[in-house]
Amino acid sequence: MRRHITFERLHNFRDLGGYRTADGGTVRWETLYRSDSLAKLTEADPSDLQRFRALAVTTVIDLRYPWEIAAKGRLPETEDVSWHNLSIEHRPYDQAEIDPDLDPWRYLADRFAEVAEDGAEELRTALELIASTDGPLVFHCASGKDRTGLLAALVLGLLDVPDDAILADFALTELATERLIADWRATHPGRELRWPGYGRAPADVIRLFLADLRARYGSVHGYVTGHVGLDPATVVRLRTRLVEPA
Repeated sequence: MRRHITFERLHNFRDLGGYRTADGGTVRWETLYRSDSLAKLTEADPSDLQRFRALAVTTVIDLRYPWEIAAKGRLPETEDVSWHNLSIEHRPYDQAEIDPDLDPWRYLADRFAEVAEDGAEELRTALELIASTDGPLVFHCASGKDRTGLLAALVLGLLDVPDDAILADFALTELATERLIADWRATHPGRELRWPGYGRAPADVIRLFLADLRARYGSVHGYVTGHVGLDPATVVRLRTRLVEPA
């Protein structure tokens, strides 16, 4: 199976299948995907749209702010796909303007902590959808890096995928960094990209985030069933849907 699914306009579309769980199971392929913005798929580029539709995705979770969707658009509407906007980030910031003198990975981990604190309601709904949806599901934000990476880490953590695999999955966005930067420059002609870490996703970010989360809540499971308020039975459904037993 392929981890990366190639599109012309999407740079960071990946299958979350294939990761081994602590009890010897395997996350199912072709069931859960993560991506950068599906608004890049348009009727004007039918080859990409056809490639997406061939995946038979039934549900899309768009993690962007409503104002991002108003400005950039969304996946073209189709009766075959259920689309949900769940804006998990409540405190916007401009990554292009991050102070270059800051510790960048600590800074991003702190922003992730804010999302985990503020976005509990939206995260709960997203996890409930992932656990209950029939058919393949994809979730995405703008670059498929931070908001998407956070949700992916929570899902894999709930499935008892070891940390080394969670960190490696997060860091795969690094393969898309150059294209993400090129997109930013094309969208912001004449503007300076102040932060040299733009588009980066090193494993240190998610390592710090998970360490902070566990220090506060004990575990990913404790955070999700506690602060997020997810019913433990939904965690069981999530595992049943997404994990192929050993």
